[in-house]
Amino acid sequence: MSTLKNKAANLPELAEIASTTIKSNNVRDLRIAAETELSDVKRELARAEGDVEQIVTRIERDEKRLASGTGTPKELEQTQHELGTLGARRSELEEVELEIMMRVDGIKDRIATLSQEENELGMVLADLNIRKENALAAIHTELEGIETDRKATTQSVNAEFLALYEKIRAGSNGIGAAALAGNQCKGCNLTLNTIELQRIAGLAQDEVVRCEECRCILVRDK
Repeated sequence: MSTLKNKAANLPELAEIASTTIKSNNVRDLRIAAETELSDVKRELARAEGDVEQIVTRIERDEKRLASGTGTPKELEQTQHELGTLGARRSELEEVELEIMMRVDGIKDRIATLSQEENELGMVLADLNIRKENALAAIHTELEGIETDRKATTQSVNAEFLALYEKIRAGSNGIGAAALAGNQCKGCNLTLNTIELQRIAGLAQDEVVRCEECRCILVRDK
């Protein structure tokens, strides 16, 4: 049972879920930061568009004044000069506007890429969680079967022996008994010396034998 519980606590899916969750959270944070950046740049673009519109309005006004011929020759000359200045300023502002628009497009592309990656990681996490739940369900079913068998077995076991087993199990990481395979205790992997093995061999089969190292009950081959 302790082996199964340890298996449940150390499922490979758990480590994968943890690492994938970190990746997903990092991508989410990058997406949110990009969306915030996009909002700021869009406001910057709106200001740039407003600046261009103001220049265009002034250019249209001056062009109408020149077309009508209203004003003195000096005033018309000043208006013509102003148009040249406004035209140059318009070109500068439109370049700024275009640069900001390109930044907006770049950020949108970045958000789209991050959103896709976030969705893909979300699907990976969903699959990992399903695999984890299936693995835990299988372990739980196996544990229930072992517990059922254990209860059936304990009904025929001496109460004093059972109490000893439970006491050892409680203080030995869940291991109350272990097989004696050859000259090795499978509870702690200690190799028993020849004298100890001879002593054990001379004991009755119903006599309790415990490992000198881990103190668990040794289950001997009949």
